[in-house]
Amino acid sequence: MTDWGQAMDALYNGLAATSPLEAVSVALGLAYGVLAIRRSRWCWMTGGLGSAILIYLALDRQLPMQAALQVYYVVISVYGWWHWTREEAARGTLVVSTWPIRRHLAACGAVVLMSALTARWLASQTQAAWPFLDSLTTWGSLYATWLEARVKLENWLYWIFIDSVLSFLFGSQGLYLYALLSVVYLGVSAVGFLRWLKTYRTPVPAS
Repeated sequence: MTDWGQAMDALYNGLAATSPLEAVSVALGLAYGVLAIRRSRWCWMTGGLGSAILIYLALDRQLPMQAALQVYYVVISVYGWWHWTREEAARGTLVVSTWPIRRHLAACGAVVLMSALTARWLASQTQAAWPFLDSLTTWGSLYATWLEARVKLENWLYWIFIDSVLSFLFGSQGLYLYALLSVVYLGVSAVGFLRWLKTYRTPVPAS
């Protein structure tokens, strides 16, 4: 059997083995992406619920770090809902804005530094296959989610990079279902950037 055939079989088997709870979490995650593109505050509700389910699934599979990451997503979902609701009440709409390049450079430097430190620990204490890339996507995800909660245009650019790396990581480890999902999220992020860019370039009517 060719590598392509094996990949398709693994994908089919992964889909067939998906539990109803995991399927609900994935569906909520996809809904989160679509609603975020539309700048609907309900994205934080669906994203938070999906992450809450993943906390249980991660703990059940003995993945405490992934569970901790999902706890962060639940917390940031509460903040995102509150911030977007407040912005809509104050301005009547969500205003897409950007950060100056120096702030991004500082944040990226911090992400790389934290990733290097985490990767060093993973390499010495675990059997992690890609310790630096795994760490980089984790810390980068935290930063990108924060930018999204603050309605910053650049969040989508970070997600495009993160989802590209994740599709490689999952695919290289034989997790073809998650690799496929990362490719889907990559497309969502590209559309999100274009939609938010159009909004960013559209003048906000004076109230």
